[in-house]
Amino acid sequence: MYVIGTAGHVDHGKSTLVQALTGIDPDRLREEKERGLTIDLGFAWLSLPSGRQVSIVDVPGHERFIKNMLAGAGGVDIAMLVVAADEGPMPQTREHLAILDLLDVPAGLTVITKSDLVDDDYLDLVEAELAETLAGSRLENAPVIRASATTGKGLPDILAALDALLGSTPAKRDLGRPRLPIDRAFTVQGFGAVVTGTLVDGALEVGQDVEVQPGRLRGRVRGLQRHREKVDRLEPGTRAAVNVSGIRAEELERGMVLARPGTLRPVRVVDVRLRATGLLPHPVAHSAGITFLCATSESQGQLRLLDRDELLPGDECWAQVRLESVVAVVPGDRCVLRTTNDTIGGGPIVALNPPRHRRKHPDTLEALRRKAEGTVADRVLDELLAGPTDSRSLAAHLAVEPGELEVGLNELRRETVLLERDGKLLSTAWLGIALGRILAEVRAFLAANPLREHAPREHVRSGSGFDAPTFDLAVALAVEQDRLQERGAGLTLPGYQVEIPAETRQTIDKAVAALREGGYSPPTEDLPPPDVLAYMAGRGMVEITRGGVVFDAGVYQDMVQQVRKFVEANGEITLAQTRDLFGTSRKYAQAFLEHLDEQRITRRVGDSRVLRSA
Repeated sequence: MYVIGTAGHVDHGKSTLVQALTGIDPDRLREEKERGLTIDLGFAWLSLPSGRQVSIVDVPGHERFIKNMLAGAGGVDIAMLVVAADEGPMPQTREHLAILDLLDVPAGLTVITKSDLVDDDYLDLVEAELAETLAGSRLENAPVIRASATTGKGLPDILAALDALLGSTPAKRDLGRPRLPIDRAFTVQGFGAVVTGTLVDGALEVGQDVEVQPGRLRGRVRGLQRHREKVDRLEPGTRAAVNVSGIRAEELERGMVLARPGTLRPVRVVDVRLRATGLLPHPVAHSAGITFLCATSESQGQLRLLDRDELLPGDECWAQVRLESVVAVVPGDRCVLRTTNDTIGGGPIVALNPPRHRRKHPDTLEALRRKAEGTVADRVLDELLAGPTDSRSLAAHLAVEPGELEVGLNELRRETVLLERDGKLLSTAWLGIALGRILAEVRAFLAANPLREHAPREHVRSGSGFDAPTFDLAVALAVEQDRLQERGAGLTLPGYQVEIPAETRQTIDKAVAALREGGYSPPTEDLPPPDVLAYMAGRGMVEITRGGVVFDAGVYQDMVQQVRKFVEANGEITLAQTRDLFGTSRKYAQAFLEHLDEQRITRRVGDSRVLRSA
């Protein structure tokens, strides 16, 4: 499926032309019909002579409704610039033309409408002026057709030209990441919320779970329509109406994006390769306030110029836009920036939620250049610096086809800078950074706890700032490379051994002798410091139970065996029976039994303990 978008000055006959071509009046609002002026987006469709089904988005031409025009221009395959023969190119003609260039619309044609109102000599003059207007633009060498919606002149030529253009226009890519920027949301009685928009980057099917961002609203596709016909599946590039269950229409608005759960995130800062239009009346200064427009979304923001102090007409630069409200966009989307009255410029988004960059910083500018212009392999490496990911997510985020991604991955494999484990892709550069943080946490813990043989795994994970899956992956690779060792429930350095000072060794020997002598009623006073006790426990010399009660390891194991035999013979054991069995006090018996519960050796049932099943 393909989408054709109209463009052109107010009252140049765009809607009338669309109705003449399709038989559908795109002006859907009563106010539009009363005023004879397109205010919001209109929609129609037709079958071309080849049989291709195409959608048409009719956009308003009035300067006051430029933002609505931008909402309709996103996702367009062919632009149809409309110029009235009795007026020729006008201010919004030029602004719409500039916007089509900024949005990188793939192809287009120009239609001189109302040609029945002037003679051929005047039409020649209009066409000559139009050629000057189109010079240097995307439509410079595009077909120009003289037409009249009233007489039908030129309409077959328009359809034939559209067919020819679409024959060389590539189909929309399927990245497995469907997105529907919402341009309308409303309620249909008996069905609930319905949203419309142009589907890009993937297919949608009835029954799929979806998420609307910003807002993280969860729902499910209840029904799909294309040109008012129910379908079970929609391909990318289709004008779609989606009936969503689980979300109320009142929660939805233009600018939101419907997608698969987890594939979009709220964005408040973007890096952009910004190109200024040649229509700028004056330079744009660093830190200027702007309106950011991308697909159907809109936000006020601040423009930060990263490589200059002001932007001149026709210039290109690197810029960062900090937004006042979040939007749902992805790298590769094309945005347009406006002031109150003028279109400043626009271009592709190259990064989402980046940090605040230093201005005129060579390394920063080079990194941005790689993101925008680098090979797939370069872009993959930059992306993997953020951490491991899977190939499907990587292809979607970089907006490349799976085949393109595989070419880049093969290049990185040959350079041995790509690692693959358990379906995840990661770079050797990221692994080096990750292991540096993990090893620093291990060393810091061992330095602060000289009697501990290993650092607790969760302590290291938390301190290094990784989520559990990423941490586990990095640790597994570090162990393989013999840069870390797993010891018990912790992590340590290869070959690391605790060095015990002579004074500490004497303390340990004295404590062990006292605990053995105490037997089932060990001393609870004058015990070694906690770090020494932890070392002794780690070496299997003692068993630390609740309430500060510490048993000699051999005595503890003897107690465990006696309890097992007692329960096997009697079915259960009580606190009093435990006390009597060892000839000790309630304090020791209770600490011992509670420790057995924690170790899952016994289980409490009422006032008794039973053995846990193996």
